[in-house]
Amino acid sequence: GYAGFQWWALSSIAPQALVAGAAAAAPAIDDFIDRKLKEYGLTEADLAIVGFSQGTMMALQVGLRRPRPVAAIVGYAGVLTGTADLRQDKVPKPPVLLVHGTADPVVPVAALHAAEGDLQRLGVQVTTHISAGIGHTVDPAGLRLGLGFVSTAFSARKS
Repeated sequence: GYAGFQWWALSSIAPQALVAGAAAAAPAIDDFIDRKLKEYGLTEADLAIVGFSQGTMMALQVGLRRPRPVAAIVGYAGVLTGTADLRQDKVPKPPVLLVHGTADPVVPVAALHAAEGDLQRLGVQVTTHISAGIGHTVDPAGLRLGLGFVSTAFSARKS
């Protein structure tokens, strides 16, 4: 997801470093998820991954690479990195909601548009919401959308 957008404007971190960092952190998150699913007798169908900022990057990194699809991924004010290893026929394709503010000084709203395009190319059902005038935070409307999105996803998985 770097086409046409200068990601280095995001911070002093090079895009390759973001990709490498996400890939390096993913196994620890996957292990944690595996332990918790087993501990509570749950499956990926019972799991929604929600993240903010770097948490969005990790939610997408992990959620798009689990062996079985999670119920949903919700990402607030974040980035999708490292899609080069993902193929349309191999991605588990959980539904994804991305929410971003137009006034975000940390992660520009263009990151939402880039992620949306990449996810669509992978065949992932992606829903987006742009919060006018909102900075690097989550507004009440975004929280309500996330709650509704996860609730709908859980309902769809159970039927």
